[in-house]
This record gives sequence, C-alpha cells and structure tokens, in this order.
Amino acid sequence: MRVADSIAFVTGGASGLGEATVRTVVDGGGRAVIVDRPSSNGEGLAKTLGDRVLFAPADVTSEAEVQGALDAGIGRFGAVNVVVNCAGIGTANRTVTKAGPFPLELFELTIKVNLIGTFNVIRLAAQRMSTNERNDEGERGVIVNTASVAAFDGQIGQAAYSASKGGVVGMTLPIARDLASLGIRVCTIAPGTFDTPMLALAAEPVRQALAAQIPFPSRLGRPAEFAALVRHIVENAMLNGETIRLDGAIRMTPK
Repeated sequence: MRVADSIAFVTGGASGLGEATVRTVVDGGGRAVIVDRPSSNGEGLAKTLGDRVLFAPADVTSEAEVQGALDAGIGRFGAVNVVVNCAGIGTANRTVTKAGPFPLELFELTIKVNLIGTFNVIRLAAQRMSTNERNDEGERGVIVNTASVAAFDGQIGQAAYSASKGGVVGMTLPIARDLASLGIRVCTIAPGTFDTPMLALAAEPVRQALAAQIPFPSRLGRPAEFAALVRHIVENAMLNGETIRLDGAIRMTPK
C-alpha cells in the first residue's frame, strides 16, 4: 500500500513517535487523523500541517471515544486504511519496595493503556477496514503497533511496562492470522531508546548514559527513524505478523 494512498489513524499522534509518523504520512502525500488526549497539542499540530490532517481527541481505552474518532476521520477523509498505535504510558516500580508491594492499580493502568488500549483500537479500526475496497495486492488495510525492547529485555522496575509491551508482541501474529482473510496486515515495532518527550524528562547525564549503551549508532533513536520504518511496513506487502526491533543492537541491562 502506498503512503500516498494512506488515510492513517495515528494514536498518540500529537507528539514523539506518533507525531513523526503523522508528518511522514503527510510528507508522503497521505492523510492522517491524530488521535490523542484533548489536552495534547493535537489541534495545534493539525492546524500546522493543513487540510490533510484532522485532530480527533480520544482515550484509546474507551470504545465510544475511539468509535467517535473513527467516525470523524472517515467522515472527513472517506475511509481508514492504516492504523499506527503509538499511544502509551511508561511506569516504573519494583515488585516489592520498602513502601510495600507494587501498587496493583498502577500495574492495571499500564496494562489498560498500553495493551488493552492497543487492542481496542485494532479491533474497532479493523472492522472499519474490512469494508474497504481491496487494492491491487488484495489489501484493505495495514496496522502497525508499538511495543518496546522492554518486551524482551525488561529492566528492574519494568514489570508492568514489560508485561504490557510483551502482550502487544504476543498478540501480533494471532491478530495478523485473524485478519489475513480480510486483507489486513499487522506488524509491530519494538523501539529501543528513542528521543521522545517521555525521555526528555530525564536528566542529561541519564540520557547520555542510555545512549552510550547502544552499540551503534551510539545515540538515542530519532522519531523520524521510527516513522521511516512505519512507512516501509505500510509499503511492503510481505511484512505481516512480524515484530521488528528498532534499537541499534541494544540489549538492555538489568538497570
């Protein structure tokens, strides 16, 4: 599927990896729906990028709000044929600390946003995609999820985050198999350490230490590099059911 023909529904699209993806879609001639929290910069970004971008505020864990965002995007652009799931949160807490056990509500929140939110968007968007006309390759849509190298190399304090991202990895192949007959491909990207707003909150020595752990290139990943891989997945019809690490060969240490 060509990016130029894409109508992309990008969750977490107002910043970081999602924003870079929106910009790449638009630069490639496609159209994009930014799905993010009402308090995000989604509206401002949409105005900056012009008529080929729509901001549709929504909580990815809400069926009603995601359906509303899909309705808004399809009402504006006529269809949705690409979904990129970038919405997520980062949490950290040891299983047991001096203050007590890991707060269960924090674990539940992490799973709800990162895993259940991703699946909620997939299931609702895929139903809409299933009514699209097939292209010359027989495709009706492409879904790209965001996991993390923490799914494989979870560090101390990342039990909830790793579990949530491991769930995204684990459901990629079965969902790709579920949707194959409908002509919808599903892949997941597992980024390493990227220069996103979440990481921008860290002190500079911490950022430098993280960059130094990456074998090559020994720097933080750039959101545009994530977006470039999204574009390749969209345009390469043989990529399906796969999780791709995008990490400069890093393997995370325990801490």
